[in-house]
Amino acid sequence: MSSPTIRKIIHVDMDAFYASVEQLDHPEWRGKPLVVGGNAARGVISAASYEARKYGVYSAMPSVLAARKCPQLIFAPARFDRYREISGQIREIFHEYTDLVEPLSLDEAFMDVTENKMGLKSAILIAKQIRQKIKERTGLNASAGVSYNKFLAKIASDLNKPNGQAVILPEEAEEFLEKLPIKKFFGIGKVTAEKMSGLGIHTGKELKQFSLQYLTRKFGKSGIHYFNIVRGIHLSAVQPDRIRKSLSAENTFANDLSATEDLLLALKPISDELIRRIKKSGIKGRTITLKIKFSDFTQQTRSKTQEQYPDEENIWEIAKELLLQEPFENSIRLLGLGISNLNSVEEHQHFGEQLKIPFEE
Repeated sequence: MSSPTIRKIIHVDMDAFYASVEQLDHPEWRGKPLVVGGNAARGVISAASYEARKYGVYSAMPSVLAARKCPQLIFAPARFDRYREISGQIREIFHEYTDLVEPLSLDEAFMDVTENKMGLKSAILIAKQIRQKIKERTGLNASAGVSYNKFLAKIASDLNKPNGQAVILPEEAEEFLEKLPIKKFFGIGKVTAEKMSGLGIHTGKELKQFSLQYLTRKFGKSGIHYFNIVRGIHLSAVQPDRIRKSLSAENTFANDLSATEDLLLALKPISDELIRRIKKSGIKGRTITLKIKFSDFTQQTRSKTQEQYPDEENIWEIAKELLLQEPFENSIRLLGLGISNLNSVEEHQHFGEQLKIPFEE
């Protein structure tokens, strides 16, 4: 029997994407601490430039706190149409190499280049070419990680940020993971990392010492995932990009969130963006759906259907109600909000026969 093909996976992650776009379009802001979203008096930050991060300013932070940490901070209003425009240019580059592209958000995606359109054997070379093309066509920097599965490629992309890339080879994986702090494991959020710390698990080597039965007992189904990933086993395939047909908005956070106050602060701009899109499109929907993606990449949706089309205020109230419906056992890396159950004319024009919300990634 022939041995199974070792996959070649690339994870590309744009460097401080929203903030970098603003600095690209506003030369006077380059090299200065800048955040997207909120203002000095209220709101929550959507993204922070690397200059702002030096002051301890990060996404999902209340604007008032950010302004206190960095008095000279520049607050730029979010321009999601512009971010989507550039994201589209970047994805066109990805598709020059492969159609196996799985976006995680506007600024990051997985690619399977085991078989690629260029006929190149080196995934490292492909990642380098992609980063060069992104720089040439958009003026922005990207980091990349290369490995034989998505989990390791994602970790690798963070090793040499910003504007760098790294590779984790199959023969290096287990030794690398043994030395890696648990908080650096892709998919293990702050809450889970703290729980593991309480069990004496601080590194991959310590995690590896526990049996599958023990981890399952302590972490449920996620225990199986933790048992596998510390051994470099992650069989999830790259899911190709699909045409998105639903009206929705979402955000992937730089740091996983768990506190209710932080989640509410993060959800408000998502709700505002969905309302903006509803106004722009002129469509209405009776069902509001909240999408939650946890730090271990499991996913949950919560929905509520109204008798009448909800107005702007009701959309936000329903969003809060769905978020607070029941407590979460894990930290959260992404929140999304969408509408469905549309009026029949617009539903036919915009969504065809599909009623569920396959949120934009």
